[in-house]
Amino acid sequence: MKLTKRNKEIQSKVNKNKEYSLQDAVKLLKESSKVKFIESLDCAIRLGVDPRHAEQMLRGTVSLPHGTGKNVTVLVIAKSTKIQDALDAGADYAGFEEYLEKIRNGWTDVDVIIASPDTMSELGKLGKVLGPKGLMPNPKSGPVTQDVAQAVKEIKAGKIEFRVEKSGIVHTSLGKLNFQTDQLVDNVKTFINTIIRMKPASAKGQYVKSLFLTTTMGPGLKISKEEYTTKQV
Repeated sequence: MKLTKRNKEIQSKVNKNKEYSLQDAVKLLKESSKVKFIESLDCAIRLGVDPRHAEQMLRGTVSLPHGTGKNVTVLVIAKSTKIQDALDAGADYAGFEEYLEKIRNGWTDVDVIIASPDTMSELGKLGKVLGPKGLMPNPKSGPVTQDVAQAVKEIKAGKIEFRVEKSGIVHTSLGKLNFQTDQLVDNVKTFINTIIRMKPASAKGQYVKSLFLTTTMGPGLKISKEEYTTKQV
């Protein structure tokens, strides 16, 4: 396939055999971005876990210190006064039966769903619709809570959910390239530290096997093991 001028320029800057520091990788990815939109910084971590075992199914949340740079659309499924609490906190949508009906009819035009515990018996029936899209709230990762207002504020401020894939890889976006380099590095470090703290007791051998940073349209850069082999980075 014929390389575009942009791809040739990127390849001339990137050494595929090199392992980069977080700082150098972020700088290079920012310099290499030549598209007409603001790209996201994506992180992929390959872990030495077997997600087929429940105790090694890594799933959780992390609050990024500088947010994600994205406008996250939040739906809160709640009853009574919690509906207004959620809207006052910044939720885009909040309600109960009317939104359950919309979801039954195929509406899933949101990024995150938060639910109060007393709604889960009904919301849980919509797992076939929400599950494949990764929208079903899970008590272990925070979106099921009595304090829906606080949950809305945290998500709007940059709290993200992540989970390990069947292949043992955790992949997520950690900000936009118009952030300062140090801000993106802080976000990446916060995410890595969260993954390290969550190491399952039953995981044997090397836990973090590899870590790559990339962008929406950019190259993948391998990060030096020195950046994540310590307990905290």
